[in-house]
Amino acid sequence: MSIPEPRSTAGAAGLAALLKEPARAVVALDFDGTLSPIVANPERAYAHPGAVDALARLAPRLAAVVVLTGRPAETAVRLGGFAGAAGLDRLIVLGHYGLERWDAATGALRAPEEHPGIAALRPELAELPLPEGVRIEDKGHALAVHTRRAAEPDAALAGLEGPLRALAARHGLAVEPGRMVLELRPPGMDKGVALTSVLGELNAGSVLFAGDDLGDLAAYDAVEALRADPGLPGLLVCSAPATGEAPVAALADRADLVVPGPDGVVELLTGLAERLEH
Repeated sequence: MSIPEPRSTAGAAGLAALLKEPARAVVALDFDGTLSPIVANPERAYAHPGAVDALARLAPRLAAVVVLTGRPAETAVRLGGFAGAAGLDRLIVLGHYGLERWDAATGALRAPEEHPGIAALRPELAELPLPEGVRIEDKGHALAVHTRRAAEPDAALAGLEGPLRALAARHGLAVEPGRMVLELRPPGMDKGVALTSVLGELNAGSVLFAGDDLGDLAAYDAVEALRADPGLPGLLVCSAPATGEAPVAALADRADLVVPGPDGVVELLTGLAERLEH
């Protein structure tokens, strides 16, 4: 299986570094929309059927595979089918944008205490008038408001943004926008902070990051900053929606590779594994 050619010089350098010295490379991946399809019910967003096999072939040859998600870590582990999977000892799942960490080698989960703003917000959010079809997802350390099932998802999202930002500000929380979702969560942690930290911990020599939505922009920023200083080679991948929607332009315009959703991500991971096996 061939590997697509990156469209930028920096991306080509990132791919070359990964292939030349895989033992120091980190492959970091968003979950929803990247390893799993976007579906109406987030609790049924199971990983692509080929994801575990592709990761299991690739992970033993890398410093680590990192799944970096806004989901609780245990939810991503369950939906991904990662627990106990052979070949995934070097898998790390960073949940809630990096607040939580699950290590496949030990099965241990590290999680902080609940932010007091989340506890205070929970009953207020439950009383907020919501358009029909809008649902609240309680993630434990965050609360997400989804409009995908509303009759007019974008209009519903626009109408809720002001009230939700006001609630978040009152309780000292950040608002993370995404495709047909607004997430209220503790400030101070994002995918860029989390990715930079784990790359330093692993003394990584290169990084591939793949994502699909606005929450992944911070990781894009981190990879671009590391490519410039200290010159850590990196490859940015955008997972385009598999639903016929246009990819998020803020990611697609900056990506070194744009692939067709989780199918394309799994093909890319499989292609990398095949190259490193020979």
